[in-house]
Amino acid sequence: MRLASFNVNSIRRRAPHLARFLARHAPDLVFLQETKCKAEEFPHVELAASGYRIHAIGQHGGRNGVAVLGRIPFEIVAETLPGEEEDSQARYIEVRAEGAHFAGIYLPNGNSGGDEGMAYKWRWQQRLNARAAEHLDGFTPFAILGDFNVVPTARDMAPGALPPNDALVHPQSRAHFNALCHLGMTESSAALGQHQFTYWDYGAAFETNRGLRIDHAMLSPELAERLTSFSVDTEARAEEQPSDHAPVWVELRG
Repeated sequence: MRLASFNVNSIRRRAPHLARFLARHAPDLVFLQETKCKAEEFPHVELAASGYRIHAIGQHGGRNGVAVLGRIPFEIVAETLPGEEEDSQARYIEVRAEGAHFAGIYLPNGNSGGDEGMAYKWRWQQRLNARAAEHLDGFTPFAILGDFNVVPTARDMAPGALPPNDALVHPQSRAHFNALCHLGMTESSAALGQHQFTYWDYGAAFETNRGLRIDHAMLSPELAERLTSFSVDTEARAEEQPSDHAPVWVELRG
């Protein structure tokens, strides 16, 4: 099974980029982040030839947005992350497929909105950890893929790529990320000894490899024991008018 994640940074601009990624790698499930459109504005027609079933979740004003595409059958389990009823931001989708649960996330950045923006990020991380704990306690095979907006360690970013007070490297952001690992979720890339960047800001960042590793695939023990590889599609980031993120994917046996 091949599971993928891609922060497209506007699906209406990047539908061709996504279509080429699907053609190159044929993942079974793909989770998208930052689609930046309402559900009814998602470019289904442009992606129809890909052969994937699509379920998109949009947000009023065209901000955020997540989606899942599958070439295997899947059932929608949740369209919001439990734990904060008043949260209307489109950042979470969870599906059931092949006897396992898979979540796609667009974790809040935390650098906008002042203290409340940072607090919202940390609350969201705590809610995500609680959701993972539910599945882990029930021995449900579970994966979380997406843009975590967390740089786990210093080696996961180019020197000087972020200021020390940035929300992506804040000790509290990292503590919540580490807590997810301590619950029993395996961070695929690090588990395989890889620390490839997945995000490069616009300008010369990609050409100079001034990047960050913030797109992750977290696996419960039942799925982690099936992990064979983690890959970053830098070809997509090298295209004309790309997203600032590269797609990532994991391979699982069986």
